[in-house]
Amino acid sequence: MPSAHTDLPAESAVPALPVIDLSQADDPAQRADFLKKLHAVARDTGFLYLTGHGISEAETARILELTRAFFALPEADRLAVSNLNSPHFRGYTRIGHELTGGASDWRDQLDVGAERPAPVLGPDDPAYLWLEGPNQWPQALPELRPVVLEWQARLAAVAHRLLRGLLTSIGAPSDFFDAAFADRPHLHTKLIRYPGSAPSGAGQGVGAHKDYGFLTLLLQDGVGGLQVVRDGGFVDIPPMPGAFVVNLGELLEIATEGYLVATDHRVVSPPGAVERYSVPFFYNPRLDAVIETVPGEYLRSAPGVAHDSSNPLHAEYGRNELKGWTRAHPAVARRWHPELVEA
Repeated sequence: MPSAHTDLPAESAVPALPVIDLSQADDPAQRADFLKKLHAVARDTGFLYLTGHGISEAETARILELTRAFFALPEADRLAVSNLNSPHFRGYTRIGHELTGGASDWRDQLDVGAERPAPVLGPDDPAYLWLEGPNQWPQALPELRPVVLEWQARLAAVAHRLLRGLLTSIGAPSDFFDAAFADRPHLHTKLIRYPGSAPSGAGQGVGAHKDYGFLTLLLQDGVGGLQVVRDGGFVDIPPMPGAFVVNLGELLEIATEGYLVATDHRVVSPPGAVERYSVPFFYNPRLDAVIETVPGEYLRSAPGVAHDSSNPLHAEYGRNELKGWTRAHPAVARRWHPELVEA
């Protein structure tokens, strides 16, 4: 989930992100070079293309096929799983009904998390536990559920390997976050459609933001639109066949005192009636995990973190996650959690 930041002017240059081959992590002859490259990109922009991840072309084709199939369903079928029905913020969001930085994003989406029963909360339980619960699945597309849940499990394993590699690359214990992700990691997948240009002419597919968690793995179709801040402006990050675009989130930056970098990014709406489809996966720890500073000699070179006074982040992960959902989906929050809506 995003936390909003100030927009910047676009640039026309198209730099290539570094390509990191995750399979090299297991090759003794290539591991040192892999860690060196991973270290450099994590400090530079916190964005990379990831190959060698073990996710097959057939798997990526299938998830994109079903994403298109979901958005091709009649509107009534999509609205039957509206996130307004869910106290857990799961389900379908209509075009323009998610906010970034207070402005509407011109996209619609289906939000899916780990499939768990609805919690029974007592008066002293933290409200963020509402973020666990069952998903909503369209009856007209029964094959969607097993494919998305399997996709989520597969990408969680990839993200876990990458997170361990990141820690090793900076000289930190590779298992430092294992306990925070054990048992009940907070997994989140979005199926997204960008339906071309908004009638207003606004280009905000999704507004400029940093992801506030740990790791995001993005599968894009062949239509561009993703942009990342480099040298003070936004540059295009075109899709690369067979690769995920990976970015680091703000909590990983905070946990390393600013040594690892979370970077602003956005999606510009595709032109005219062109549609863009993407499937981002967010790998984050248990909701009750408290994020502590990662130990290591690297801290001697850590610059510290410039905290956003308008959007302070908490050490307890679930508080950030709940704040993000209530800001992005105020109508859901007002319906189910009115006590959490900001005045």
